Amino acid sequence: MLQFIIQGRGGQGAQLAGKLLADVFFQEGRYVLVYASYGGARRGNPVSSSLRVDDKPIRLRCDIEHPDAIVCFDPSLLEGGKLLNAATGQTLVLINSSLPAKEFAHLGDFKVVTIDARTIAQKHQLGRIVNTTLVGASLGLLGYSNVELLEKVVGETSPLKPEGNVAACMEGYRIARKGSC
Repeated sequence: MLQFIIQGRGGQGAQLAGKLLADVFFQEGRYVLVYASYGGARRGNPVSSSLRVDDKPIRLRCDIEHPDAIVCFDPSLLEGGKLLNAATGQTLVLINSSLPAKEFAHLGDFKVVTIDARTIAQKHQLGRIVNTTLVGASLGLLGYSNVELLEKVVGETSPLKPEGNVAACMEGYRIARKGSC
């Protein structure tokens, strides 16, 4: 079973990122369970999305205790360590940051990768909405290979600027696959 925790701030697209990932895996014929939690329901407050993916039905309904990947939309959410409490030595932690990964080495003994998703989003006229870039980077880091399906799902699911969202997603994917994050 593959398990993700996606954390962001209201308005950054963390909820939609969970849905996009779930749609990609579901359309591949896999079982998915995605659920969200909100802080105070307003822009800027912490929000998270949790996702489980498996080849067989998912019966587990509790919080994710040991994620395979944590996707962090805002590095300020790492302060206090609560988000990383579930991380293990095998957890991939993808952080939206222009800083190199070594700047986050103090956080713990897990694989930290950074990508400047905001710059990529702005390049594709998406403003500060970084979800599609981080979805692409997440799947690239995990070795996902069905690029055509990823492009299709992002294009069909993006409520605004589908071309820009697909381009940002694929740029995040390519950067991650090259190991340039």
